[in-house]
Amino acid sequence: MAEHLESGSLGEALAAKYLKERGYTILFQNWRFKHLEVDIIAKNEGILVFVEIKARTSEQYGQPYEFVDQQKQARLIRAADAFLARNSYTGDIRFDIVSVYLSSQKIELIKDAFWSY
Repeated sequence: MAEHLESGSLGEALAAKYLKERGYTILFQNWRFKHLEVDIIAKNEGILVFVEIKARTSEQYGQPYEFVDQQKQARLIRAADAFLARNSYTGDIRFDIVSVYLSSQKIELIKDAFWSY
C-alpha cells in the first residue's frame, strides 16, 4: 500500500477511536456517493455529524484542518445532501473536522467547522 494511503488509514483509525471516546456513534466510514466521499458519518448528542479527517505527518505546509478549503467543503456538502436525501433525514446536522498529527498522534476536533450554504 502506498505510504500516503497508509497514513490516511492510520489517521482515520485514530480519529474514529478519538470520536468514539467522546461519545460519537459511528454510523458509516468512507461513505460514498458517485465521486464524493465522507470520511465518517456519526451521531453526537442527537445530531447527525459529517466528519472530514485530515492527517499529516508534519506541519511544514500548514495545519491539517487548513486543507479543508472551500472546494472540499462544497464536495462534503453535496455528499451530505445526497446522504440526507437517500435516507429522508430531516433532523439537525453539522460538519466537523478532525486534525490528526501522525508524528505525535495528537488529535484536534473542530465542531461546527463550517456550514452548508
